[in-house]
Amino acid sequence: MVLTKCKYALDLLRRANMVNCKVAPTPMSVTDKLARDNGQVLSPKAAFKYHNIVGGLQYLTFTCPDISFALNKVCQYLSNPIDVHWEAVKRILRFVKGTVTTGLRIQRSSCTLLSVFTDANLAGCSDDRCSMGGFAIFLGPNLISWSSQKQPTVSRSSTEAEYKALANGAAEVQSVLKELGVP
Repeated sequence: MVLTKCKYALDLLRRANMVNCKVAPTPMSVTDKLARDNGQVLSPKAAFKYHNIVGGLQYLTFTCPDISFALNKVCQYLSNPIDVHWEAVKRILRFVKGTVTTGLRIQRSSCTLLSVFTDANLAGCSDDRCSMGGFAIFLGPNLISWSSQKQPTVSRSSTEAEYKALANGAAEVQSVLKELGVP
């Protein structure tokens, strides 16, 4: 079974007037450094559109976990979006256009191995030097939980940032095991 939101993604592209846009190979460029004050502030009408599209993309992450990190980055600027942030949102939409028919694959499996993968980047946010952390949890071959978020405190080393991401992943595993009724 493949969970997709094909129609929803196409409707979102229509709302953003990007149905005929070029496809991007990734949701975010590795060279993009988003910051609070490095561009032109959006007009109230454009800021409303920014909020509307970003909100729509958040719903899309239920079946498109691959946009979670990039979306988390643009969500950090909802209070005061600028033109550079809007360009980053359009990049995510171009990626969505190329992946409209892909989704989250759920397959039958006798494997009950629970695997957790975590990662973090030290001082990933240029505004406050907080790190970004994330995890992906698999039950057998199936992705069952994921997250990408800014860590609430500043880490002093990459080891500390990685440890915080690992702690968040472990806490989510405990929650998943409890939901599954595993003592």
